[in-house]
Amino acid sequence: MARYDLGEIRRSAAVATFGPGAIVDFRAGDATISAVAAGLEQWDESFPPAGMLNEQAVREERLQKKLGVKGFRLPPVRDPTRDKDAERALPAVRFPQWLQCPKCDRIAKVDEWGEEPGRAGVHCQKCTSETPGRRKVYVVPVRFVLACESGHLDEFPWHWWVGHKEGCRNKRFLKLESRQAGLAGLILGCTECGATKSMDGIFSKETWKKFSTCSGRRPWLSGGHQECNHHPRATQRGASNLYFPVIESALSIPPWSDRLQEALGIYWDPIVNIADGRAAFIAALATSVLGSVLEELDMSPAELAAEVERRVRQEEEIDVDNLRGEEYRQFTGGTYVQGLDREFEIRPQKVPDRLRPWFSRLVKVSRLREVRAMTGFTRIYPLGEGATEKARISLSNLGWLPAIEVRGEGIFLEFDPEKIGEWEIRPEVEARAAHINRHIQDDWNERHGGGSEPPRVITPRFLLIHTFAHALMRQLTLDCGYSSTALRERLYVSEDDGGMRGLLIYTATTDDDGTLGGLQRQGDPDRIERTVIAAVQSQAWCSSDPLCIEDMLAPDDGLSLAACHSCVLAPETSCEEFNRFLDRATLVGTPSAAAVGYFRDIVEDLP
Repeated sequence: MARYDLGEIRRSAAVATFGPGAIVDFRAGDATISAVAAGLEQWDESFPPAGMLNEQAVREERLQKKLGVKGFRLPPVRDPTRDKDAERALPAVRFPQWLQCPKCDRIAKVDEWGEEPGRAGVHCQKCTSETPGRRKVYVVPVRFVLACESGHLDEFPWHWWVGHKEGCRNKRFLKLESRQAGLAGLILGCTECGATKSMDGIFSKETWKKFSTCSGRRPWLSGGHQECNHHPRATQRGASNLYFPVIESALSIPPWSDRLQEALGIYWDPIVNIADGRAAFIAALATSVLGSVLEELDMSPAELAAEVERRVRQEEEIDVDNLRGEEYRQFTGGTYVQGLDREFEIRPQKVPDRLRPWFSRLVKVSRLREVRAMTGFTRIYPLGEGATEKARISLSNLGWLPAIEVRGEGIFLEFDPEKIGEWEIRPEVEARAAHINRHIQDDWNERHGGGSEPPRVITPRFLLIHTFAHALMRQLTLDCGYSSTALRERLYVSEDDGGMRGLLIYTATTDDDGTLGGLQRQGDPDRIERTVIAAVQSQAWCSSDPLCIEDMLAPDDGLSLAACHSCVLAPETSCEEFNRFLDRATLVGTPSAAAVGYFRDIVEDLP
């Protein structure tokens, strides 16, 4: 199979938007190339050495234990200074294979079109021959593909859809022309038998119940077809519901955030896997490969052995079901963390008097590191919101997952326990959360039938903290100069005994801009007071009011209430919940129910 250099994507995008299994569009000269990113086996093959021996491997002990892997790999980057990297690239497989000529409207598989040696683009021979100077008329990928809820991906069945007349043997070219607006005006026809059919109804579930079950194709995995009992669905090639990456993340917190494991690198696993005689093994290595490591850490072999023993014991105590609980305890412990810890530094601050009725803790996060690992993806629905299983990104368990590192800074705020406890049991507040939960339940019943409960329940506390996080991010972009896409929320919310009630707003960029200090500086008490008050007061009025505050602009899925692009919606890269579960009324109240607003006293101070 021919190989072509299609282009580049950002490293962070290779673990999210354009991860394995995602369709990516490239430009190859004047041609448009659509391809699906290949699975993890191709990472090992294209950028050896394989697995955690690779130089672009990273670790995060708590996340590793939760996901059952030995570590993570950064999306590989070619080193332009090394000749051996010149031909390295992450592969992608052309998809869809059906292409359309933009001039004559014919569609056919890729092998029916003209090729040029060394070029990825293919052209329509007929139209090219009729163009002055025989200028190439490149064909483009078709608009529609098939996908199913298990993550499979296949070509649209064009010949099945057109319904050839009896006796027609055409298996090559069809014609897809737009005669008027909408799908009803998009007509598929056979150039030989004359059969035609509108594309109207291709997105209906009922349409595909007449089709055979899903083929189970996984073009991103070589030879990875599966048995599948779902009926496929037609979707547009660039539709937003065609790819939902499943991301797990964790912050590096003490003791896992210092430089010890980073310095040990590939020697960490051999050391911890020795059940007996670990100290003697370290002492033996100290005279050879570990000499420079001990010098960097300023430790003796005995001190290193003692520290490794301590970490092995602590690793056994990691609560894989509640990684955020450990992070929350670090933020709320009231301890100033600094020094040899290279990845985690916090500075507790005094809560300003004017904010004390609503918040119990303020923390400036001067330095943090987050690892985001991709564990799979879903199609049609996000995981837990309709999708019950995720598609694999490798044929087998390789012992590692793709991930990116984010280093930055942030601000942590904890809500006052008594104030939020009193607020969240108000009947009018509970009613708003119950409204969203009814929609979640109805949608779940429609997809999975009755008799089961959806995997999550939205509480008033979650609505409040999530909506406030969006309001605070919008205000911080004005106060500290970061763009809205550079900030991200991390929510700490739970309803158990002594439950979590906090949020972290932090820089989420993968470059050095995340550590310039502009955000954590806003955590100074006098600055955060102005920022929080401005954030809340800005939500008192939306340019779409009164429609917005009366829930008349709520999305059709019913998963948000008073929320729109003019007030609280954020870039989806900044939101953990795809801009769902938001309600501005929980901050400022409504004209008919002021008590719904947690910060209604701040709103009443408006002139």
